[in-house]
Amino acid sequence: MASKVTEEYGTLVFNDAVMQERLPRPTYKELARVIKEGRRLDLDIANEVAHAMKEWALEKGATHYAHWFQPLNGITSEKHDSFLAPRGDGTALMTFSGKELVQGEPDASSFPNGGLRATFEARGYTAWDPTSPAFIKDEVLCIPTAFISYTGEALDKKTPFLRSTVVLNEQAKRVLALFGKHPREVSCTVGPEQEYFLIKEKDFAQRPDLIMCGRTLFGCPPVKGQELEEHYFGAIRPTVNEFMKELDDELWRLGVPATTKHNEVAPCQHELAPIFERASMAIDHNLLTMEMMKLVASRHGLACLQHEKPFDYVNGSGKHDNWSIAADGKNLLDPSDTPEENLQFLVFLTCVIAAVDRHQDLMRCSVASAGNDHRLGANEAPPAIISIFLGDDLAGVVNALINGGSYTSHGHEVFDVGVPQLADVVLDTTDRNRTSPFAFTGNKFEFRMCGSQQNLSDANMVLNTAVAEMLDEFATAMGGLEDGEFAAEALGWVRRTLTEHQRIIFNGNGYSDEWPEEAARRGLLNLRTTADALPALLDPENIEFFARYGVLDAAEAGARYVAKAEQYAKLLNIEANTMVYMVRHFYLPALYSYSGDLAQTVATKDAIGIKSPAERDLLAELTEGITTVTGLADGLEAKNAEAAAVDDPGLQDDAYRDVVIPAMESLRGAVDAMEQVVGHDYWPFPSYNTMLFYV
Repeated sequence: MASKVTEEYGTLVFNDAVMQERLPRPTYKELARVIKEGRRLDLDIANEVAHAMKEWALEKGATHYAHWFQPLNGITSEKHDSFLAPRGDGTALMTFSGKELVQGEPDASSFPNGGLRATFEARGYTAWDPTSPAFIKDEVLCIPTAFISYTGEALDKKTPFLRSTVVLNEQAKRVLALFGKHPREVSCTVGPEQEYFLIKEKDFAQRPDLIMCGRTLFGCPPVKGQELEEHYFGAIRPTVNEFMKELDDELWRLGVPATTKHNEVAPCQHELAPIFERASMAIDHNLLTMEMMKLVASRHGLACLQHEKPFDYVNGSGKHDNWSIAADGKNLLDPSDTPEENLQFLVFLTCVIAAVDRHQDLMRCSVASAGNDHRLGANEAPPAIISIFLGDDLAGVVNALINGGSYTSHGHEVFDVGVPQLADVVLDTTDRNRTSPFAFTGNKFEFRMCGSQQNLSDANMVLNTAVAEMLDEFATAMGGLEDGEFAAEALGWVRRTLTEHQRIIFNGNGYSDEWPEEAARRGLLNLRTTADALPALLDPENIEFFARYGVLDAAEAGARYVAKAEQYAKLLNIEANTMVYMVRHFYLPALYSYSGDLAQTVATKDAIGIKSPAERDLLAELTEGITTVTGLADGLEAKNAEAAAVDDPGLQDDAYRDVVIPAMESLRGAVDAMEQVVGHDYWPFPSYNTMLFYV
């Protein structure tokens, strides 16, 4: 079995090993320079790569190719074109040119664009991203690409992210040069931990809210939730295990380094985590993983739910973004055994801390969505307040630098378990803090606010650019120093910067009631909802920040605000419409039926002289409930219509947050109260008790 795994790993990927085997050596070397050093791709090289890629794909059974891109809706898109080229004599050739590899032309008017393109302005381009290898999916050669408009603006998630990696590379090299190091490439690495739910496909098919919205809009609490703490890391059920095994096989063939799988806290909730990779590849692999999860689940009679909050009353799902920086593969956030003596590490650590503090608003904005609003601050995920956890050891180093004292790292201590047969446990230098939004975990930072269905490009674009800005400031401040001055000046800059930004460091309990008050005293932002967070994209200082480093221009930043704001309102509009539809077409008829049968029972008993006080009380409760539910549904419909009619995206988002969401919550509460008193056979949809515990 082990040999089979290694033999099949990456067999559907046009990876480095395949390129070395199939490309002429000069062509391979030039392409490697394009990938590693950011050189321009020559069309002759592209033609040779395209020919080799086509021949390889045909051998694997592919008949079509597609430029695989990431529009602003956050998912992936693809248009399939065949390799077929008729010759005119009744025969055909299979062709694929360098031009077709490096550039495509999908319609740019029908994707979210934030006003950058009108319907009649349809031309857009896709451009090959050679840093993420092509792969075969469903007999289609998929080529990861960027997506831009006819006038050059980014219409996707990938392009600004790739720009951020360029500026991070440039500024990190400047800093490393001060330490006498000149790496070929500095890149960010990412390891996304993907959480998800699995339920029976037949239950999914019976719930309009899951089909239309990805989450349950109604449902009373199950009789049992996650309070027994038995599901987390528990034995994986056979049905789920078969799904996981097939998912591993599919992902391994696609070169996705999936390694860890386990049950999560909530019933029917699970997690898959890969080994970290170059960020552009890791993000592509995560999107591919999400797609394959849904596909493989359907083969096992399951539905994979990737919404941040598919069920109330139990934990929702996130996607932890494990981020670091590497120079020619060497991790720059590895503190070594003596971080207090590692000046290079302290500089990069300080730059990250200052970057996160300075750009709290953009960090929060990067993970803002209607779905994620259900998680953040709900004692199951980090609060909406950005803070950094360093752990005791590293916090001791930072405090010593700020206060002018000294600190000696404890290093890795050994703990005797007290059982001779068990090996001693080597303790890490830092604990884990699951309540922290941005936690240092030994040699990387874990950004834990990201939502489970989100594209990680936005979060990493902001983080890369923010860190690059601080690296730029450090390199500029150190310019022109005489020999022998650098170490002292660098350490002084570290001390001053950490002192200025120490408010962002918090090693305590982010779930506590006291933390929001303490955060406010520190001057930290608490942007509780998407409607609160998105305006950060319109802040003139943030627009200038992105433009200064060539990541987003003013038009692109504004377009992203409009696209995100519109998506927030549209999703909530769909949810409100779905709620009204479910109430009128299913819940009210069920209540009519049950109350009618109950009324007949009461009348029958009355006719023979039997008293029925319990039935009469229940009938009165049902009648009152019908009146309440009807009125709340009518009210929600009216409030949703008013919000949908608002033209200004910001005002519309405010209306949904302040008016529509409370109306949705009231309607849900009334319907859920009815579910608790109506007979099971009358209720029109699978309950939480059924969906969460019968996989």
